Amino acid sequence: MERNRYCVIMCGGVGSRFWPYSRTAMPKQFIDFLGTGRSLLQLTVDRLEGIVPTENIIMLTNEQYQSIIQEQLPQIKTEQILLEPARRNTAPCNAWAAWHIKAINPNAKIMVAPSDHLILKHNDFKESVRKAFEFVEKNDAIVTFGVKPSRPETGYGYIQEGEHVDEHISKVKTFTEKPDKELANVFLESGEFYWNSGMFFWGVDTIINAMRKHAPEIAEIFDKGASVYGTDAEKQFIDEHYSTCPNISVDYAVMEKSANVFVEKVDFGWSDLGTWGSIYDNSPKNRDGNVTPGTRVLAFDSNHNVIAARGDKLVVVSGLNGYIVADTPDALMIVPINDEQKIKNYVNEAKTHFGDKYL
Repeated sequence: MERNRYCVIMCGGVGSRFWPYSRTAMPKQFIDFLGTGRSLLQLTVDRLEGIVPTENIIMLTNEQYQSIIQEQLPQIKTEQILLEPARRNTAPCNAWAAWHIKAINPNAKIMVAPSDHLILKHNDFKESVRKAFEFVEKNDAIVTFGVKPSRPETGYGYIQEGEHVDEHISKVKTFTEKPDKELANVFLESGEFYWNSGMFFWGVDTIINAMRKHAPEIAEIFDKGASVYGTDAEKQFIDEHYSTCPNISVDYAVMEKSANVFVEKVDFGWSDLGTWGSIYDNSPKNRDGNVTPGTRVLAFDSNHNVIAARGDKLVVVSGLNGYIVADTPDALMIVPINDEQKIKNYVNEAKTHFGDKYL
């Protein structure tokens, strides 16, 4: 394995679209949604074996999840876990990771990966990662994985490919974040657009220079701490300054503004397990087309549902078609699968009416 290769795993989100299973105290990345005996985070780390040295894996997370990470991943040392004192989206956390890693290894090349994705073809995944690393090792470039769309999905961002570099890699022409159904259909039919997987590759200098050029308000904050990264003073500096960063994604802050962004077209059975619908799409179904992960269900004249309940509970449904039924000890949600993008709004409403009691 190449000792200059690092992977930053973003695992600090609360996964509100998976409510009520995913909660602030135990978000979806720490849950075994697929019934494999491994959480989504553990599966993410498992996939890196043979690609990135274990000691080069960096966890970006919220302070309250440190103990969960250390319990699920005992091979990850405390110094490999960067604890955000506040949630500021993906640009500030990736900036911190870049400045931190540069202090450890100024020649580092970094892969950024979410902690909650499904990858079905592991060998193809490793080959795609190898190609991306090789490209950023030879070029001052940012690479993102693009997945060929199979449907007009409105919950994903899209990448339009431009000039081809080789069979697999092209220059990025445009980014479009979560289009409406009509535009998503246009993208699908054109053949030029790919789903943005949210996985990125860059050299430390490439991303730091991009931050300085396109997100100077973020770069200035981390440049102030140039002498503290990799030392005992780093955490205090971050605690004092991190919350002053703007709340912005790395896509908006850097990717959409940079001229040296490329897309590698991949096919390794990818899914962003971001919604109940994605669990439905990627789980085994019974003869009625229902998905019932670890749940006892009696279904009558009911088809194409996701039905999940915590504990030893029997769920009986009749005349239900195309719904999500998610039951926990203190919350029950029943919504049409087609309305799953509204679940975040429902969570916000729950917070408005009941505070943090059900979050």
